[in-house]
Amino acid sequence: MTEKQQFTLVHDYGDFELRSYPAHVLMQVEVEGDFMRAGNIGFGPLISYISGNNLERQKIAMTAPVIQEPTGPESHLVSFVMPNGTDPKDVPVPANSRVAIKAMPEQLTGVRKFGGGWNETRFNREGDLLLKAVALHGFEPVGNLYWARFDPPWKPGFLKSNEALINLKKVK
Repeated sequence: MTEKQQFTLVHDYGDFELRSYPAHVLMQVEVEGDFMRAGNIGFGPLISYISGNNLERQKIAMTAPVIQEPTGPESHLVSFVMPNGTDPKDVPVPANSRVAIKAMPEQLTGVRKFGGGWNETRFNREGDLLLKAVALHGFEPVGNLYWARFDPPWKPGFLKSNEALINLKKVK
């Protein structure tokens, strides 16, 4: 079974969850392309990295979710979460210079869960609903919306689990 990123549920507001994510490590690659192409393009170098394409030739277990964040009109940051408890200084150096290690601090995050297939329209709709909900409850977004995909592409769409996420700070 694939390990999932740990978090603590702070509060369930009904229309979104407020979660606290502990410090963690991401492996990331920035790619050019539309929403769907970017996810596919970014997956390749990251799966290669955890399959041993790193300077230590170390294999790393796949975890969930795969994260995708738009960084421009046609660019996206695609990330794998390293296994829970990974220390950034122990992460093997990527052999591919496009793959980068990013240590993430503890984060307060708004999360809207939804099922179904992947497409940009669905992610954008859920992201818009998330932004409205967090504002209604007195939170201010920090950074960009991003998306989490938990299932392989071959899993039937109606069985897939997805999330829209935004890092937050409390303003009210």
